[in-house]
Amino acid sequence: MLERVADGVLVHQSELLRNNTIVVQGEDGVLLVDAGITGGEMVCLTNDLRELGQPVVAGFSTHPDWDHVLWHAELGDVPRYGTARCAADMRDLRSDADWKARAAEGLPPEIAGETPLDLFGLITGLPAGTARIPWNGTEIRIIEHPAHSPGHAALLIVERGVLAAGDMLSDVFVPMLDNFKSTNDPVEEYLVGLRLLEEVADDVAVVVPGHGSVGRGDQVRARIEQDRAYVRALRDARTPDDPRIGSSAEPGWEWVSDIHEGQARSVAAREDPAGKN
Repeated sequence: MLERVADGVLVHQSELLRNNTIVVQGEDGVLLVDAGITGGEMVCLTNDLRELGQPVVAGFSTHPDWDHVLWHAELGDVPRYGTARCAADMRDLRSDADWKARAAEGLPPEIAGETPLDLFGLITGLPAGTARIPWNGTEIRIIEHPAHSPGHAALLIVERGVLAAGDMLSDVFVPMLDNFKSTNDPVEEYLVGLRLLEEVADDVAVVVPGHGSVGRGDQVRARIEQDRAYVRALRDARTPDDPRIGSSAEPGWEWVSDIHEGQARSVAAREDPAGKN
């Protein structure tokens, strides 16, 4: 179930939400980026790695959404890194006595009984400003940005030309904004994140989104532009011309239009809090 996308970089995709787990081979074993969403998938991944003779030596969670902070005991007791903000978010969640029930509420019902939560969110926060993954392997740059969620980071696997984009640059999901709070502007934050990804685009031959298919070559910049056009349309109260929503959505993914409509309402309410328009 592992697809090789570049030398020393493989991808394992979940069935339900097309979550992509990225496997980066190092000197002593592999780094897992966003480990998976069901126990069965993570055990399958462990078996695949065992056949390759590659133990897991570290993990990385691109951001604190439920489907990116999961782990399975079979993967091993190893450091699981994330940004400082990602780790802080998980500590806050786990500090509540009923944290497991709260986490379970966010799981899709199709997999609620198949997703292990005991090791949920046990992230080691890297000091703010850390530029590279601390491991015995190829150079992996950390690109932290404010788009989508607090503590979100993309990873640039420098020598392989691979960008692990987290929950951005998907061909099935439109950009999903952070929640609107009194102190943030999720629209502008998303545009900042896209600019930071665009700054490294010349060094990227392969982009692996958190969900959906791998993009190669010209698709890297095309996905950045598609996401930017969508976010700008939201900001300007225009209907996006986007193949991921409406009648052009992939069969089985029509529900992404519901995400878009909810975001459009949130942006409109933020711009017109008194409901004058």
